[in-house]
Amino acid sequence: MRWGDERVRALISRPSHGPTKEVPTLEAFAERFMQGHALANRHKSSGIAQKRTALRVHLIPALGRRKLHAIANEDVSRLKHDLRQHAPKTVNNVLTVLNTLLKKAVEWGVIERMPCTVALLKVPQGAVRFFDFADYEALVAAAARVSPEAHLAVLLGGDAGLRGGEIRALEWTDVNFGKRQLCVERNDWRGQVSTTKGGRIRYVALTTRLWSALKAHRHMRGPRVLYRPDGRPFVEHQVVDLLKKVGRVAGLRIAGTHILRHTFCSHLAMRGAPARAIQELAGHQDLMTTQRYMHLSPNAIHDAIRLLEAAPDAGGRGDIVETATGATTSH
Repeated sequence: MRWGDERVRALISRPSHGPTKEVPTLEAFAERFMQGHALANRHKSSGIAQKRTALRVHLIPALGRRKLHAIANEDVSRLKHDLRQHAPKTVNNVLTVLNTLLKKAVEWGVIERMPCTVALLKVPQGAVRFFDFADYEALVAAAARVSPEAHLAVLLGGDAGLRGGEIRALEWTDVNFGKRQLCVERNDWRGQVSTTKGGRIRYVALTTRLWSALKAHRHMRGPRVLYRPDGRPFVEHQVVDLLKKVGRVAGLRIAGTHILRHTFCSHLAMRGAPARAIQELAGHQDLMTTQRYMHLSPNAIHDAIRLLEAAPDAGGRGDIVETATGATTSH
């Protein structure tokens, strides 16, 4: 035992002459992370661009010279402070890239363990803006006066719930006139066509007026449903400009396609569609996203308050209800 203890002490005290693993800085590791994670796993073009932007604009300027194992909790707090002028969702996108990068460094054996804790900010759920029934009908009518392309763009967003990139990427092979159904399976992001958000195909039944508009608009210009008058596909800002023109004609403010998608989901909810059906039609991955639409319209809320002004019954009060404590109250 004495001999064993002496050997242990000798081995521990012996200087190591082996090579020491050099830990890279965040800036040096960034491209390895992009190549080995985002590109190798074939992330969508929009996701790759978002990660590169987070690294180039925020993470490398703030933490680029720090070795990965030396990034501490205080560094994360300082990063949050530097990003205080940005929206919480933007900050969380940057923090998520940092967290994933450090986890990959651990997974690949670059560092032994996570050097810090990356906690995301709480994101408040703001009110969802949408057009009420009358305003949406006015918008559809105005779009029909502007152009067939504008009319279809409004209906594809408001009657079918397509995202802006899904509207631009829609092809005639996705339209089944016999079944009166759309197959939504692709998305256009800055001219690059890939799968939809979440990577899932969904099917949406055509309303009568959307079916009619598509029938009337059939053309031989190319595979896509929407083309500009010069024969080229629409890009994002051109669709937005087209919708802004529709808004001016209708006397309504519309800043892009997403309010049409909000309108689609909100109208379904207000007319009694179950949350699960709305989730499937809109292609939401998380039911919590759909829950944002499970509300009543302002007019419905107004009508509910008017019930308080209804005339009482002949007895001058409602029914008497016994509460859990045994007390009675008018109902």
